[in-house]
Order: sequence, then C-alpha cells, then structure tokens
Amino acid sequence: MKRFLIVAGLAAALFGCTRSPELYTLKNDSGMQVSITDYGGRIVSLLVPDRDGVLRDVVLGFDDLEDYYPERNETDFGASIGRYANRIKDGLVTIDGKQYQLPRNNFGHCLHGGTRGWQYQFYKAVEVSGNSLKLERISPDGDQNFPGNVKAYVTFTLTEGNALDIRYEATTDAPTVINMTNHAYFNLSGDPANHSICDDELYINASSFTPVDDTFMTTGEIWPVEGTPMDFRTPKLVGRDIDADYEQLRNGRGYDHNWVLDSACDDSIVAAELYCPASGIDMKVYTDEPGIQVYAGNFLDGTVTGKGGVVYQRRTAICLETQKYPDTPNKPEWPSALLRPGETYTSHCVFEFGTK
Repeated sequence: MKRFLIVAGLAAALFGCTRSPELYTLKNDSGMQVSITDYGGRIVSLLVPDRDGVLRDVVLGFDDLEDYYPERNETDFGASIGRYANRIKDGLVTIDGKQYQLPRNNFGHCLHGGTRGWQYQFYKAVEVSGNSLKLERISPDGDQNFPGNVKAYVTFTLTEGNALDIRYEATTDAPTVINMTNHAYFNLSGDPANHSICDDELYINASSFTPVDDTFMTTGEIWPVEGTPMDFRTPKLVGRDIDADYEQLRNGRGYDHNWVLDSACDDSIVAAELYCPASGIDMKVYTDEPGIQVYAGNFLDGTVTGKGGVVYQRRTAICLETQKYPDTPNKPEWPSALLRPGETYTSHCVFEFGTK
C-alpha cells in the first residue's frame, strides 16, 4: 500500500536560491500520519488518534509552507535543528586551539545554529519508503561560521506502534561540533486555540538540571531538582509551579531548561512523558542523549497566526528536545559534542503515542 504523498510546494526566492519545498506524508495502518517538509526538515503536522479514535494534529505550525520562511515568521516550529541545538555562550567555540565566532542571535549567544541555522535551509530527500523519510543536509565549511564540511542525515520512521522514530547522523572533514534535535511544539489536545500546555501532565526522568542565568545561558553547574519546582519525577501539571517564586523560573520566564536524564543514554527507558487529559493522548519520549531541553512556549506572545487561523498565545505548546547539554563545547566536563573526521555522530529520539 502506498502511504506517502509528495506535494510540490510554492517556488520561493530564499537568500538568492529559488527552490520549491516539498511535503512528504507518511502513514501507518492505524491511521496515524506525519507530514514533513524538506525546508528545515520540519514536522508540519502530526495526526494522532485521541481516546475516541479521532485524529488530532498535535503540533503547531502553518498551513502555507511559505509561512515557515524567516521573511514571514522567525520560528523553529517542527524543525530539524543543526549544527548545534540550544545555546553556545557568546557564540564562541574553540577547537584544537582555534577560536570560531558564531552568530550571536539570542541574548548575546548563538542559538540553534545561528541566524540562519538548518531550520532555515533546505534538506534533500534521499530515501522515501512507505513509512520512512531520510533527509540529507550538506553543510559547507563556514556555514554560520562553523568549521568543516558536514554531511548530515535525519531519518523519520512512523511505526505501526504509533511512534515517530527520529535518527540523526553526521560526518565531517574537519573537527567541528554537532548537536541535532527536533523542535516540534506539542499541544496534545489538538486544540491550541482553547487549550494551554499548563493543563497537561508532565513527567521527566531526571534528578537534576542545569541552571541558567538571566540570558538563558547555563552556568556550568548541575543542581538537584529535589525540593524545587523543577522536580517532575512524579508527574504533575506543567502549570502547577511554572510561575512559582523561584529564581530559575524567573530567569527562564518559566520552564526553558535542560534536565540531566537519569535514563543514562538508554533509549529503552522513558526519558519524559506528556499526557493531555482533554484528549486522552499520551506521549512517551525515549532517547540515547544525556539531556532533554523542556521549553514551555514562554515566548509565544500572540503575534504568530498558525494553522486554521489560530493565534498562538503564550504557553500554547511545549517542546521536548533531546540533545547534549547547552554550551557543551565550552564545558569540557560535560558529554562532548565534538566530531572529528573519521567519526560518525548519531542521535536517536522516539515520540511514542497512546491514550489513557
């Protein structure tokens, strides 16, 4: 059975390059489906059955592919992030004694690969099968000032068990840093106009987290979650403590932190779980990465209009980004993001859906 569609998008002049985005839709026999565009490797829609079997689109995004272009909206909705997800302090990386100045696009730091990271660049579909899509990104030496010619892949597989399996891979011809993730904004109600992420239940399998300063940069410390609003080891509503009088929540304007996972890079152990009482949809996250960045949509402010004309308000959705810790290149005591010639970077994440 043919389970995918390739729909030609609209031609657009983007930074001197005219190209038509394409949309790929993968389906399984349970009716679940995911649509992905080669522009930014973005998840455009993710249809999941609720407790009544009704399909709900559980990610934020746009109806028009052109709305993902930065000329219209500077967003990371659904994107495959590279070269380096999250923040690098002052945009500075030193590799083998040589310093590289990266774009400083977020409170003086480099965020998500720079001003024009991979979320604003095209991938190429190199393999498409009934339930899988493999995208390739060729990133030249000097792309956003990162060193090395990098060849990267993102493979999306939709399983019959209603899981979206994402695998990342990259090689380089010169020492560089790599930290890839997906930046889907989840709202498991499928009704972002009327449902806040604060009403959903979150579990994070982590006894500690990395605190941040008031520029959202990690301090280099690792703090226990015990006795703080950062403790999600017992599931609780996202909104229960999000506005508590706690310095880290003031610094992050809510939750926008990396948790140090107790799953110890074992992708057979649940790293996080999100449950929406309104729809009954439950999502488990598995990963072989050491950390997960949880961002509760604090900077959504009603200025972006998404699918169906819905205005995305503050805390309309939550991101669960599996990755290395932020600013790892400048914190050698943390799991390394360094990639050298002859090595292969890999990363694995699974979003598994069910109902309660």
